[in-house]
Amino acid sequence: MTIAPFPTTRRSVIVALSSGDAAERTRAFDTLLACYWKPLYKYARVAFRRTREDAEDLTQSFFARAFEKESLAAYDASKASFRTFLRLLFDRHAANEWKAGQRLKRGGGEVHLDFESAELEIGRDASASVTPEEYFQREWVRSVFALAVERLRARCSETQFAIFEAYDLDDDRSVSYRELAQRLGITETKVTNDLAAARRRFREIVLDALREVTATEEEFRSEARALLGVAK
Repeated sequence: MTIAPFPTTRRSVIVALSSGDAAERTRAFDTLLACYWKPLYKYARVAFRRTREDAEDLTQSFFARAFEKESLAAYDASKASFRTFLRLLFDRHAANEWKAGQRLKRGGGEVHLDFESAELEIGRDASASVTPEEYFQREWVRSVFALAVERLRARCSETQFAIFEAYDLDDDRSVSYRELAQRLGITETKVTNDLAAARRRFREIVLDALREVTATEEEFRSEARALLGVAK
């Protein structure tokens, strides 16, 4: 799935959902889709115990209808966080779909998602005893970081990202600076400098992503504290 770049002003995409510019609304919706589709799909699979096919249909139909009806623009920041609002909207959609027994055919509409990757991740997850709400929160955090990693990959040099990947993404982090420097044909100093630079940029990208998908300054600061331990 290709995510359209959002303006560098990092205006909240939640605000942009009600923009008079159709292109801006589409970019905003695409950003929210990138952050939320997988947590909602996993939530349907684990919390609702839906089959894979039902969860796929439910997730696709939810986003297709949300975009068509512009229902996300009705969010009221004074009542709840956007994440809570979206989950409750999804709960309502699931209940209505169940009652009506009507679903969009998989692959129909304009929402095409990589459900196979989500299934692989569900299979790797430990069966921790968490509430459905806690599970959804955890998966949302994963999606924010995954989006930030992809944005970092696009903005870093290949070498810089390889260094970041080796130390912050790979499960086996035993490689030394010297070994990685030899492998990449660079100096140890460049390894340390590039790693520090990539980590700073990643942190900035995560904060930018949070700024996009939160509606108020209070919500943004709360999410930043939870994810990075900062209040920017």
